[in-house]
Amino acid sequence: MSGIRRLQHTSVPIAPAGHATARGFYGEALGLTEISPPRELRALSLVWFSAGNDGQELHCFAEERPFSATSGQHLCLEVDDLDAFRHRLESHGVPIEEAEAIRNRPRCFVRDPFGNLLELTQIDGPYDPDLARAV
Repeated sequence: MSGIRRLQHTSVPIAPAGHATARGFYGEALGLTEISPPRELRALSLVWFSAGNDGQELHCFAEERPFSATSGQHLCLEVDDLDAFRHRLESHGVPIEEAEAIRNRPRCFVRDPFGNLLELTQIDGPYDPDLARAV
C-alpha cells in the first residue's frame, strides 16, 4: 500500500527582486543553510534552503503578481530553543507576533519581508495527553 512518508519541502513567494532579502531573512535571521536547486531548475532563479536534518527544504520563488496571505496560511518550523530563536530574531529587527498557547508547544509567529507568515514552535511533549496514552 502506498502512503505519504513526510513533507519534503514548502515553497514561499518572494518579490521578483527579493533574492538578497530572502537570503538575509531565511539565511541570516533564521539561520537556514542555502542549498543549490537542481541544475534543471537553475534558470528559474530560485533560492532554496535546507530546513531540517532529514532533507526538508524551503524554496523561495519570485512572484510577479501581488499575492495576499490569509490570516491562517503559514508554514511552521520546529526549533530546538524558542527563547533563543526569539532573541535571535529580535536582534535582526524581526517583529514577533504572539500566539495562542498550546500545551507543550510554545510558539510564536513572524512574517518574512514579503509578508509570508511563519510559525516557530518548540515541541516539548504531546499536546494532548490522551494521544500519548493511545500510542
